[in-house]
Amino acid sequence: MQLSGHVVLVTGALGTLGTAISTAVAAAGGTPIRSDLAERGASDIALDVTREEDWQAAMARISREHGRLDGLVNNAGIADAGDVEQTGFADWRRMMAVNADGVFLGCKHAMALLVRSKAPAIVNISSASGIVGGANLAAYNASKGAVRMLTKSVALAGARKRPPVRCNSVHPAFIEGDMVNALIKGRPDPERAMAKLKAQIPLGRLGQPREVADAVVWLLSEASSFTTGSEVLVDGGLIAG
Repeated sequence: MQLSGHVVLVTGALGTLGTAISTAVAAAGGTPIRSDLAERGASDIALDVTREEDWQAAMARISREHGRLDGLVNNAGIADAGDVEQTGFADWRRMMAVNADGVFLGCKHAMALLVRSKAPAIVNISSASGIVGGANLAAYNASKGAVRMLTKSVALAGARKRPPVRCNSVHPAFIEGDMVNALIKGRPDPERAMAKLKAQIPLGRLGQPREVADAVVWLLSEASSFTTGSEVLVDGGLIAG
């Protein structure tokens, strides 16, 4: 699981998972390029994943500075609860724009730089909710399910490239950090809401960001060289139940 010399672009890099992934890439010997919205703070590249022109500018800069891209981690994402009746159309479109459109644009515009690498790989962060549904997760389920199936299409197209561009998705369950905190913040009893989340996990706890990051590094590395188009679950057994 070494990434020595690998240049890896991480989107949503200032959030909980993005920070952990960037740190893990660096620890494995890689060079993480941290990208996020300009208003979220200082990063290596300001990137709104919903804007195609931002992706084009980011790829042009990486081409100038590095000449290639070895890995892309489409991590940027948002979450909100609501069933199909409660979810406003504007909220639906925003969720799909960030979670699905952003991954599509990343895969599309990074491909030309990835094929300059000796061992290119894409990792798309989906969710356990991209595999199983929830009554109050209409938009989130749809967006993360789209990431899962887009990953398979990109993997099959990438397999035709020379060198092949591998593409896999990672499916976390509830991970300690900003997204889970945001989901329970507005609940009448946040402690009870947190306990209910933990009770859904057979291992009896929330996941740690580093556990997701380790899976990402594995998928970026040559240790997973025969793995493409796959879902990697980091869910504490949630889907098994």
